Amino acid sequence: MKIIIINGSPRENGITANILHIIEKRLINNGVKVHFVDLGKLDISNCSGCCSCYKTGKCYMYDDAEKLSQEIAVSDGIVIGSPTYASNISGILKQFIDRGHFVIEQLLYDKYAVSVSTGENYGSRDTNKILRKLLSYSGAKISGKIIFNTPFNKKIGTDAAIIKYAEKISDKLFYDIKNKRNYFWQKLFHNIIFNMGIKPFVIKKGELYSGVIEKYRRLEIIK
Repeated sequence: MKIIIINGSPRENGITANILHIIEKRLINNGVKVHFVDLGKLDISNCSGCCSCYKTGKCYMYDDAEKLSQEIAVSDGIVIGSPTYASNISGILKQFIDRGHFVIEQLLYDKYAVSVSTGENYGSRDTNKILRKLLSYSGAKISGKIIFNTPFNKKIGTDAAIIKYAEKISDKLFYDIKNKRNYFWQKLFHNIIFNMGIKPFVIKKGELYSGVIEKYRRLEIIK
């Protein structure tokens, strides 16, 4: 079992990273192979909006964004965390999402996922909604979420409640993958979004989206 944990904060030791490391430690204790990624350390260029990846199946810029997306494609699950900036995800996480082949190419199809958002006020809930929408539209089965509000720069090492909850969510993700849990309503919602919105749009594009169509066939989403 392999799970990718993505720290969407530019801070390697901030609250978001601390929660993600709690999850990482718990997963490792369960025997999971974990790749922890600090996006702030990666070389990721901005998406140029050329859409060539839809035809070729890959981005013409082979940097860390493309490498990470390829690694996610062969993983069993993903945990994405972000601090809250203006009731939204961080800029570096958005930059990766723009390059990551998530929604149109169904990067997370049949994978399991957890969303983590941190902040100081209600905006962290908006951030988590954005993350969950991304995961759902990309085909993931969402095992859980963590929304944690706390004063900026506060240390959470002694916060027993969030540590316990993060470990609980970590265990749930692990057992969901191990037991191949099926979330009926999530699957139904994704089928509606995909079959009524995403797939018809892609098919209509034809040769321009041939790389996407080929990926759907590999994933056995279409025949």
